[in-house]
Amino acid sequence: MNFLIGVGAWLVGPAHWQGGDGIPVRVMEHLSMSVAAWAVALCLALPLGLFLGHTGRGGGVAINVANIARAIPSLAVLSLSLPLAFGLGLGLGFWPTVIALVPLGIPPILINTYTAIRSVDKDIVEAARGMGMDGWQVLRQAEVPTGAPVILTGLRTAAVTIVATATLGAIVASGGLGRYLVDGLARQDETRLFVGALLVAILAMLTEGAFAWLGKAVVSPGLQQAGRHDQEPWMMWTG
Repeated sequence: MNFLIGVGAWLVGPAHWQGGDGIPVRVMEHLSMSVAAWAVALCLALPLGLFLGHTGRGGGVAINVANIARAIPSLAVLSLSLPLAFGLGLGLGFWPTVIALVPLGIPPILINTYTAIRSVDKDIVEAARGMGMDGWQVLRQAEVPTGAPVILTGLRTAAVTIVATATLGAIVASGGLGRYLVDGLARQDETRLFVGALLVAILAMLTEGAFAWLGKAVVSPGLQQAGRHDQEPWMMWTG
């Protein structure tokens, strides 16, 4: 009980809501790294997944490569990102963390997008072609809207994974909520350590909730119901 009281006092203390080590600054740093990594993963994986799903070419190879990348420990990727960041003159902190987080976001986006497009009912595709649509129009107006629930699930999984793992950036001198974890361990400050873990968990849950709201806002109820039968297709390709 005394520990929880200490956590509450830490959270409401004015000193922890201002300055460079304050909660608002750390949350914004965490979000900036996470959003940057997620955006890069999105730009790399989504177009590739759409192309492979639409054409049906090379999908198995790309998915297996994505799963191999997913199997590499995040800490190892973070270590490997340091020479690249130094070579590009980016230094420690933000960019090595972003580089290390990108591989976490690629597999769920790529695999869910590929699976979503390949799973679209062929009758829908043929009907779209029968209406005179070309390949791009079929993809944009038929396949993507129909596969949207599964695609959004991949985007959500990538975002939550990146947010939860961005704490590792503190090891290479980045900001974010990981600073509370690293500094709490260094100072043997259990309260700071617990608060850092709690804030990361809350941020991950808020991310999950934001994508759930987005899915309800942009996907029709019928497709939402259909999407529940295949929430995590990327899991089928692991192992």
